[in-house]
Amino acid sequence: MRKPLRAYTIVSATDLTFPYKRAVAGIILLLFLAVCGYLFYLSRQIEAQSTRDEARPAGVILVLGAAEYNGKPSPVLEARLNHALFLYLKGFAPYILTTGGAGGDPRYTEGGVGRTYLIRHGVPASAVLADPEGATTNESVDAAVKTMRAHGFHSCIVVSDGYHIYRVKRRLESQGMTVYGSPRPPSPRSRAELRWLYFRQAVAFMLSQAGIDI
Repeated sequence: MRKPLRAYTIVSATDLTFPYKRAVAGIILLLFLAVCGYLFYLSRQIEAQSTRDEARPAGVILVLGAAEYNGKPSPVLEARLNHALFLYLKGFAPYILTTGGAGGDPRYTEGGVGRTYLIRHGVPASAVLADPEGATTNESVDAAVKTMRAHGFHSCIVVSDGYHIYRVKRRLESQGMTVYGSPRPPSPRSRAELRWLYFRQAVAFMLSQAGIDI
């Protein structure tokens, strides 16, 4: 007696890979949501730090560089320098350290321009240090740490725009410095513009943690 023929189901390669594709898509989606959540958390931390003035006695006032134009500080840099001058005159620290490289200028550096500006406004030359190096925030901060260690400084007041201070502060703290943030008086900005600045700094901080310097 002949045995009945068995029915076989033909499974295509597409049928086999479909569940794996769904799993990979699900993992990618979870990673995306995790990154978005982390950036949202960082943005909130940056926002909180941006309005917090922690100025107190320290070894040095550290001024983060900004653009200079043919030897003159830009409005942003001038505002940072004026705030550092205010803190110095209030006696928060006996020294000011300016930072920032050339940024393409063949004659001047942000750090050098900052130092000259402070000396012209009455700060003794012996009380103003300059680190005219660094094309990025991280490079400027790392150079500043070397200078601070060379002079025996273990604490500093960071002066910059408010949205910038969180990233700088964390970088300095990771290298053993005690850091207090003191943002310069803010420029008028819309809420949307501020949120974009906080988000951009959050991305920069996340990339910095991953070893990507911007």
